[in-house]
Amino acid sequence: MNIDEVRGKTDSELEYELEQMKKELFDLRMKASMENIANPARIRVLRRAMARARTILHERATGVRGQEPR
Repeated sequence: MNIDEVRGKTDSELEYELEQMKKELFDLRMKASMENIANPARIRVLRRAMARARTILHERATGVRGQEPR
């Protein structure tokens, strides 16, 4: 998910996706600790996607870059 896709979503959509990504990240970390996972790079991709979503939510909450809550 690139930054333009993230900016195009509403706050509620971002919060929902953030929760889904948190759950997936937790599951991947658990699998990685117990066994080998097929795509270990997915952990990094999820962490960065979560950071993008949090950044946009924070920008909207503080009014940075002209972002307004949706």
